[in-house]
Amino acid sequence: MAINMSEIFQYNFMVRALLAGIIVGIVAPTIGTFLVSKRYSLMADSLAHISLAGVAVGLIAGIYPVYTAIAASVGAALIIEKLRTDKNVSGEVALAMFLSGGLAIAIVLIGIAKGFNVDLFSYLFGSITTVRETDIWVILALGIATIFITYFFYEELLYISFDEEAAKVSGIPTKLTNLILVVLTAVTVSLSMRIVGVLLIGALMVIPVVAAMQVARSFKNTIIWAISFSIFSVIGGLILSFYLNLAAGGTIVVLSLLIFAAVSFLKKS
Repeated sequence: MAINMSEIFQYNFMVRALLAGIIVGIVAPTIGTFLVSKRYSLMADSLAHISLAGVAVGLIAGIYPVYTAIAASVGAALIIEKLRTDKNVSGEVALAMFLSGGLAIAIVLIGIAKGFNVDLFSYLFGSITTVRETDIWVILALGIATIFITYFFYEELLYISFDEEAAKVSGIPTKLTNLILVVLTAVTVSLSMRIVGVLLIGALMVIPVVAAMQVARSFKNTIIWAISFSIFSVIGGLILSFYLNLAAGGTIVVLSLLIFAAVSFLKKS
């Protein structure tokens, strides 16, 4: 059966999903490149679980869930960074605590709300049919702000990603730069929920970056390749989910894994 690609653009929800997906496809691997280089990949998953608790709060309180998710994940990111820099606990331990703690809080709140509903399920795994015009504007505004801040602090973020001690000696404000990175991560996680879902956003921030590292020759080149792989995965995943009636988030991540497998195979051959 032939597939009519123009059919997609006849549906407003698909146009909104593709627009949001492209923005997410650019922002997620950009921030993910710094996280992977810093060996801080678990941060995305930890904040995703916290943002799920924020979504539950928003749904219970009748507040736009993206706002409560951002508030929860940014607050958690600041606390995690405070614990890490004060040496109270190691970074890995802090992330593990918030990862499991965020999910536990979300489960309790879901119980209070009398179980899953359609809205919460769409935030968990992503849903192309629930992306609203409000989501587009919020994702666009946050995406532009995230890219702008990343560009402005690029050199500082690059230094702390590879050698934080050397960056500190060089006079770079490492505490402030680390705070900027974790806040950008929290915002990226929150704005990606509608497309990929909170349980899978960490994968979109990491897998395209790891695939890009197989072929890139510089840090900037890694970001460019990662964005290319990510956008291909997002657009391809959304199209496949539309025609095959699949979960958008899962399809996007599976495509990312296939790209990584293909790149790794070609590199070895």
